[in-house]
Amino acid sequence: MDVAIIGLACRFPGAENPGEFWRLMRDGGEATRLSGNAAEFDADFFNLSPREACAMDPRQRLALELAWELFEDAFVVPDHVREQRVSVYLGAMTDDYAMLTVRDVADNLDHHSFAGISRGMIANRVSYALGLHGPSMTVDSGQSSSLVAVHLAAESLRAGESTLAIAGGVHLNLADETALLESEFGALSVSGHTYAFDRRADGYVRGEGGGLVLLKALPAALEDGDRIHAILRGSAVGNAGHGAAGQTAPTVFGQTDVIRRALSAADLKPGDIDYVEAHGTGTKVGDAVEAMALSEVFAGCSERPVIIGSVKTNIGHAGGAAGIAGLLKAVLAIQHSTVPPSLNYVSPNPELDLGHLQVNAGLMPWPLSQRPRRAGVSSFGMGGTNAHVIVEQAQAQSEASAAETGSPVVAWVLSARSREALAGQAERLSAHVSADPGLSALDVGWSLVRTRSTFEYRAVLVGGDRESLLAGVTSLTAGHARPKGQMVWVFPGQGSQLLGMGRELCERFAVFAEAFDEAVAAVDVGLRVPLRQVLWGLDSELLSNTEFAQPALFVVEIALAALWRSWGVTPDVVMGHSVGEIAAACVAGVLSLGDAARLVVAR
Repeated sequence: MDVAIIGLACRFPGAENPGEFWRLMRDGGEATRLSGNAAEFDADFFNLSPREACAMDPRQRLALELAWELFEDAFVVPDHVREQRVSVYLGAMTDDYAMLTVRDVADNLDHHSFAGISRGMIANRVSYALGLHGPSMTVDSGQSSSLVAVHLAAESLRAGESTLAIAGGVHLNLADETALLESEFGALSVSGHTYAFDRRADGYVRGEGGGLVLLKALPAALEDGDRIHAILRGSAVGNAGHGAAGQTAPTVFGQTDVIRRALSAADLKPGDIDYVEAHGTGTKVGDAVEAMALSEVFAGCSERPVIIGSVKTNIGHAGGAAGIAGLLKAVLAIQHSTVPPSLNYVSPNPELDLGHLQVNAGLMPWPLSQRPRRAGVSSFGMGGTNAHVIVEQAQAQSEASAAETGSPVVAWVLSARSREALAGQAERLSAHVSADPGLSALDVGWSLVRTRSTFEYRAVLVGGDRESLLAGVTSLTAGHARPKGQMVWVFPGQGSQLLGMGRELCERFAVFAEAFDEAVAAVDVGLRVPLRQVLWGLDSELLSNTEFAQPALFVVEIALAALWRSWGVTPDVVMGHSVGEIAAACVAGVLSLGDAARLVVAR
């Protein structure tokens, strides 16, 4: 069964989100340290005390933030999947924070400390905070951890253990001792750059960050109308076993074996792959072995060479998050039909057998083909556990933009747990919309209302176009806003009825249609002619009779109230005239729908 990737989230050096990550790679950017402060974390947002948050490994905090952003990207409201079988598989290696905690703050340890520094808690913390009931585990297979996590998450979906799966990895460089150990291991670059497959290769630069994907069975994603970033066709995980050069040395067999098994799982041949995101560490031994393995798998598979590259030339080696960085690069490249450059490649290492491979040194369009765009992604652990994932372009989906409705006024609704967080939301929204001129103002408004959780502090921006709405966002960021007034809903009485009213709203808004149908069913019990037949018929004479006019107004008013509430608009006061009084009482919860309907019919 194919698996759909329906959500992306990441934070890497030079990039706070997938859009910025793509632009960094597209433009040939190079960065190795995360911006910001690892200690910055909104504990209250996740219902954590400041003391507990302080005791938590920053990777746990980063995983929580990315998981929330992942759901937002997938248009999934976290409360809607609470207590469902959603699995969490996160890769992580080393324990820098535990090392620092024991070394520097041993006198301040408390009952939060043990869970705070536990590597296994990285995934478990996400499951607990979001109320997810599927399998939850932190995966450590060394540098391949995050791609192994993706493989396990996909298998969890195929086995029916979960309906959604969060997969990826997090990695932060916090302790100098870890850098010293890597240096003694002989893997770090002396030059300060990663020269993957180049003659200057002298090791990798340390990187950090985190990335997640949200996975769902492809048939379910298509049925639910999810936006699909790419399709995970197949994957494989294996270990090289006993190698002559030692356990930490890569082997050609270990890599060719896992790539071939991933191709088999995807029911594909080597010639079906356009691009391979290599492990590409820029070490003399690693590059040589990987080049030999790739050449062996893809030798003579097609008329054109197979393109290879390494995101480690952009952001360094992200350790436990290295594999997910490569997967995100491949997915974004497929989406944009463009292969970003593999940096620092000037002349090939003469000791490498590149054969049928071509290192992509510059930005290039994805090779034209009559089939979907496909990429393979490799990630190898120093203990011999290797992973390879194959992703494919998703078929074009019919997207009915909200902009087609022609509404002249758009509302953007923002929500947060504090005033400061609300201003931060506005700032991020401004950056997101400004970076993508193709975003429809109405589509943004729909997403903000229908796919976001609501919290205590809210702001509503109203405008007729992107520019006016963005101006409002800028004002909100600066702390300028109109004071909130009270919302009053007034329900009219007989005389405001109109033949055919509610029909277009039923066609355009499922929430309105559902509430309308429920109210019609409630009043039809006491009517001699079905209300829908009167309201949407060709003869307006019956609708002018009180017997039908008042029930018609009642059902439309009830449905309109449901529609407004679905948009996050709720009243402080309700009032009505004539039959509108009954509708107001029903909306206020004074009367049940059934009791209100009987009163309307009795009038």
